[in-house]
Amino acid sequence: MIHLFTTGGTIDKIYHDANSEFAVGDSLLPELLEEANVAAQWQLTELCRKDSLELTDDDRERVRQAVINCPEDRILITHGTDTMAETARALTGIAGKTVVLFGAMQPARMRRSDAVFNLGFAMAAVGLLAPGVYIAMNGEVFEAGRVQKNLRAGRFERT
Repeated sequence: MIHLFTTGGTIDKIYHDANSEFAVGDSLLPELLEEANVAAQWQLTELCRKDSLELTDDDRERVRQAVINCPEDRILITHGTDTMAETARALTGIAGKTVVLFGAMQPARMRRSDAVFNLGFAMAAVGLLAPGVYIAMNGEVFEAGRVQKNLRAGRFERT
């Protein structure tokens, strides 16, 4: 069984046309997994609905405790890309679990989003990787503590 935790981020953002702004909404993961005909058993738990720039150290500790207390050893976490590397670092040192953080540069609700690809890639990665904490974005896997987001290029890079 794979346990999916959601924290918010761009992947779950919805556009409020009347206000011309985005907000974090319900996760589309159940719908996306069903559409993809994913056969793996999975469970979803929402931890929060925040843009990653709004996540605090208390939020990161809540994510860490959720991972520690999770009975499953394969865990996916949706996360906003701006502070994903920071949260991944905060999760290091949890023994016996494979934890993969992923997100999207464009909301899953948009036609030209990388969300579906990143979800599929993260699902594969969590099943194949050794225990540890990783970020899976845009076809690459990065170890926690050895990755940063390149804001200018809009992608993750090894450090």
